[in-house]
Amino acid sequence: MRTRIKICCISSTAEAKVAIHHGADALGLVGKMPSGPGPIPDWLSSEIIKTIPPPIASFLLTSEQASEEIIYHVKRVGANTVQIVDELTAGTYDDIRTALPHLKIVQVIHVSDGESIEEAVRLSLSVDALLLDSGNPKASLKTLGGTGNVHNWEISREIVKSVDIPVFLAGGLHSNNVRQAIDIVHPFGVDICSGVRTEGRLDPDKLGAFIKAVHSL
Repeated sequence: MRTRIKICCISSTAEAKVAIHHGADALGLVGKMPSGPGPIPDWLSSEIIKTIPPPIASFLLTSEQASEEIIYHVKRVGANTVQIVDELTAGTYDDIRTALPHLKIVQVIHVSDGESIEEAVRLSLSVDALLLDSGNPKASLKTLGGTGNVHNWEISREIVKSVDIPVFLAGGLHSNNVRQAIDIVHPFGVDICSGVRTEGRLDPDKLGAFIKAVHSL
């Protein structure tokens, strides 16, 4: 099965066009975050999403932890997929589905140890996909993605084997390690932000090399 490619931290319509031209299957727009790269205003995310043609998926990354606030955030932006980067602490996933029945829900799991497997299995029953990343939501200043750090791919592989929904792999990927990551984890898709950027800007050469490496499999 072809590995899907999500390019995250898109910051302009020009970046979106470049990513789509190179073969991206999904684009990530980052909302307000406590730390990390890529956040843009909601109005800009909305403008970019209007230019994304089907079947390219538009992911809104939200750090909101209440279902009601997540619903409002998605409505402001208009994405067809929401990527919840922190724990849902108020309300339920069903609340989101009821309000936005056509929305796909992706829950981020910040992989740290064996407990991440249990968390993934539990949450997989409520969402459409998981995304495995290398953040630390328990830090004094939360890191919820975009760290550029690799986590334990052996744990990620166990998660993929243990759940029945698609799993995206993120965290420290680049053109020189993505083939190894796919060989070990066997994810549905891979997700990248900093690995295809130079001085914060989307780098067409790095992007092309990354996508070529994924497609070479």
